[in-house]
Amino acid sequence: MWKFRGQKRPAFADVPGPGQESVWDYPRPPSIEPETRLVEVRSGSELIARSTRSLRVCETASPPTFYLPPDEVTTERLHLLGYHTFCEWKGQASYWALADDDTSQPVAWSYPSPSRPFKAIGDWLCFYPGRVDCFVEGESVQAQHSEFYGGWVTADIVGPFKGDPGTSGW
Repeated sequence: MWKFRGQKRPAFADVPGPGQESVWDYPRPPSIEPETRLVEVRSGSELIARSTRSLRVCETASPPTFYLPPDEVTTERLHLLGYHTFCEWKGQASYWALADDDTSQPVAWSYPSPSRPFKAIGDWLCFYPGRVDCFVEGESVQAQHSEFYGGWVTADIVGPFKGDPGTSGW
């Protein structure tokens, strides 16, 4: 069903400029890349996470997601929600909400026992930009257009991105 797998950028994809990369060059299944840029997550003025050793998961057509090590996340500010979803690549995901949020809207997810190729992100947390404030090297991250996907849109990537209007047939 999925005909784009990162081997050839489709004609409708934006052409990356200097210092940019196309999400259409990302592989399927996804890859994991070490990330040394400063990544910060805030809820209002409160710092929830800060890391220069995150892992970036890159998958065809999606903005990357940044997973932060649990020892660099203030997990006391979060609580685990009681539901899960399943990713065909990574396995069962767990979801996290802000501890003081009565709505229980997830602001992050993690994979406590990911599949073997994704063991590196086991228990690491990835946050939804737009539900909390996320930054990469001081740049405010834009949220991927989707209630489900949590890609991090920054100036150094180009799309179009899965989740944008008109992309449901990808």
